[in-house]
Amino acid sequence: MILGKKTLEKLRELINEETMYRSGPKLVIFFNDLGFKHSYGQGFPSRWQYTDQCLEQINGTPEIDKCIKNTLSPINFIENSHELDQHIEAFNKYLAFDKWKVERNSAELTFVKLDKVEFSETKAPPKIDEDTFLNQEFTDLNLKAIKLDSRITETLEYRVTEIEKCFTAGAPLSVILLAGSTLEGILLGVATGNPKAFNTCVSTPKDTEDKVKKFHEWSLNNYLDVSKEIGLIERDVHKFSHALRDFRNYIHPFEQVSTGFNPSIHTAKICLQVLKVAIHQINENISKLNP
Repeated sequence: MILGKKTLEKLRELINEETMYRSGPKLVIFFNDLGFKHSYGQGFPSRWQYTDQCLEQINGTPEIDKCIKNTLSPINFIENSHELDQHIEAFNKYLAFDKWKVERNSAELTFVKLDKVEFSETKAPPKIDEDTFLNQEFTDLNLKAIKLDSRITETLEYRVTEIEKCFTAGAPLSVILLAGSTLEGILLGVATGNPKAFNTCVSTPKDTEDKVKKFHEWSLNNYLDVSKEIGLIERDVHKFSHALRDFRNYIHPFEQVSTGFNPSIHTAKICLQVLKVAIHQINENISKLNP
C-alpha cells in the first residue's frame, strides 16, 4: 500500500496525538515494533519530524499496513469503540484518495481496495476549538472537593496561586513546570485513592516484565492517558496538554537546550488552562470511579 502525502500526514497525527499521546520514547518503541532499531536520546528530532521520517521509509511496504493496524488497534479502545470508529472514519477520508479503505469487523481490521476515489459529504465530528477551550472560566476550582489529604490540598491551593502569579509576571517556563508538577500531584493523589481504576486500563504503564508500574514511577503522560480512558478528564484537556506532559524534560537546563524548548506566554496560558479545566473535570467526574 502506497499512501499519499496528505494520508501520511493524517496517519502521523493519529500516531502522535489523536489515538493516544506518544512521547519521543513511546514513538521509538512504536516504530521499533515495525522493524526499526532506534533509541531515544540527546539530539532526538521533534516528534512529528521523527514520525514523518519513519513513515516515509516504510511507505509502500507491508510495514505501513502493520503501522495502520497498530495505530487503530481495537485493543486500545476496549471501553470506547465509538471513538475508534470515529478515527477510522476520519482516516478513511484521506485513504480513499489512495483507493483504499479500512474496515472493522469486531476486533479485526481489514483493508479494502477501491475501484475509484470515494468522496462523500459527511457530518464533521465536533472540533475542540482552542479559543473556546481558553475562554472557559471557573470562579472556584475547589480542590477540597477532590478529597485528598488536607495538607496536600493546602499545598496544591498555594501552588495554583503561585502559578497565576508567575503567569501575570510573564514567566512561562515557571508556569509550565509548576502546572505540570501540580497536575501530576493531583492525579497521583486520586490514583492512590482509586488504585483499581488506574491499574486496570489499556494505557496503564508497565515495566519490562509486563508488571504494572508503581504510581510513583508514572509520568504525567501516563496519568493523563489513563485519566482520559477512565473518564476522569475529557478530550479537550487531553488534546491541549502536550507541552505540559513533558514538563520534567525542561527542569534541567541541558535537557531544555537539547530539546530546543523555549515556551511562549501563549503556551503557558494553555498549560495553566489545562490545569484549571482538569481540576474542574476531576471534580465533575471523580464520582464515576466509585459509583
